Amino acid sequence: MAKQDEVIKELTITRLINAPRQKVWKAWTDPKQVAQWWGPRGFTNPVCEVEAKVGGKILIHMSGFGMIAPMAGTFKEVVEPERLVFTNNAYTDTSMSKVLIEAITTVTFADEGGKTRLIVHNAVLKAAPEAAQALAGMEPGFTQQTDKLEEFLK
Repeated sequence: MAKQDEVIKELTITRLINAPRQKVWKAWTDPKQVAQWWGPRGFTNPVCEVEAKVGGKILIHMSGFGMIAPMAGTFKEVVEPERLVFTNNAYTDTSMSKVLIEAITTVTFADEGGKTRLIVHNAVLKAAPEAAQALAGMEPGFTQQTDKLEEFLK
């Protein structure tokens, strides 16, 4: 494991979404909507809890390809409709007894003439040795997730 202040891997995805900022914000903060687009292609979200307030929890179990990938975190900053910051911890299984990856995600929403400039930044702070495959798939996973969000918002 890395030191707490050391970033193992960072990723930033920037998109201009053809939807108003409030609609994109709601897609990120309404659990019924999040469940429809979260995760890479081929995954569904049978468990999706989002409590978008400071101290609120986020819990998502992504299911696909014969596996369940649980993620849990806590909202650190919520500035509607501009910014979300939450911890983003991936676990090895649904018992959630072993953390695979500890990360922090920052999402910003900027109005650009009725469209939304979405910036998603994920910084991995700690990773278990067996997280190598997950880390390698981080960029394509977040890219596919953002593609699914855009498709959902059409």
